[in-house]
Amino acid sequence: MQIKRVQISIRDLVKEYSRNETTGRVVGYGGALDIRPAYQREFVYDDKQRNAVIDTVRNGFPLNTIYWAVTSNGFEVLDGQQRTISICEYIEGEYSIKEQYFYNLTKEEQDEILDYQLDVYQCEGTDKEKLDWFKIVNIAGAVLTDQELRNAVYAGPFTGAAKKKFSARGCSAESIAKQFLSGTQIRQDYLETALQWVAYKNNTTIENYMALHQYDENCDELWEYFEAVIKWVGKVFPVYRKEMKGLPWGEFFKDYGLNENGETIYPSISDDAIKALMTDDDVTKKGGIFEYLLSGRKKEKALSVRAFSDTMKRGAYERQNRKCAICGKECEYEKMHGDHIKPWSMGGHTTADNLQMLCTTCNLNKKADC
Repeated sequence: MQIKRVQISIRDLVKEYSRNETTGRVVGYGGALDIRPAYQREFVYDDKQRNAVIDTVRNGFPLNTIYWAVTSNGFEVLDGQQRTISICEYIEGEYSIKEQYFYNLTKEEQDEILDYQLDVYQCEGTDKEKLDWFKIVNIAGAVLTDQELRNAVYAGPFTGAAKKKFSARGCSAESIAKQFLSGTQIRQDYLETALQWVAYKNNTTIENYMALHQYDENCDELWEYFEAVIKWVGKVFPVYRKEMKGLPWGEFFKDYGLNENGETIYPSISDDAIKALMTDDDVTKKGGIFEYLLSGRKKEKALSVRAFSDTMKRGAYERQNRKCAICGKECEYEKMHGDHIKPWSMGGHTTADNLQMLCTTCNLNKKADC
């Protein structure tokens, strides 16, 4: 890769700065600089970080080096998008610092900012070289998420279309599924979740799926599957509960919501069943209730049913005279297991009067019989 070091004034940087809200494209430097190429993340700086950039400029302190990649039409920001947009938006009057916008400053103060020299490396090389370097230089600072790196590696029409659906503020995914998704859209969490779901459906990985669809002109399959999952969840569980947020609904949809022919099915689950489990003190993982019921009450592990305390087990061990409650064999305490006399699934609770201590063999045999 060929590298050229240059000084670019902020005055030149902000010439013909524009942002297309529909396409997400951001340009500057007389229209010759693509500030947000396909592999770049969304703007993620908070107010403190953004203001620090302007304070650095106003104090005449050096900003970290910015990297531009040379393209056939000019340049694109390889590293430094967050700083670049922070500067441009301040000059454009999109935010203030200490209740002062750029246009509130004196002419002398404005010129000091506009004449500030940015240290820029202009890099020329293959797409692979640019992307490899992009990953390296982004190790420092606001570390890239796994999905932001995938977007860089598999940049193309598919990624661009997917980001519009899942990454922008107010995007379609946010409007229909925010309550079910963890993370934020601008750090690509929503997109990663959608890709996880469709990859699970196709028995593949996110990377393989993105590689296969990299040059698709749209992301219709991804969006349609995501939408189908959300509609299914809403129909099976019409009453929303906060424990539903962040669950792997795409996996549940494939495992419990599709028949052998790929047709959607809707398990019948009563809200009373959910209420009973939500109010059961023995259920320590409330988010597991939904998979437990979807599985036909087979996946009890999803609930993390409360275990007997060591004090309770020690008391039962002594009451049983250190013998297994089933075979009567005397065992060391460390080799015995606390067991529900009446299974939790049949209404038994994790209480001292429902506890018996079993040897390993009897405990395993009982579980096998259940």
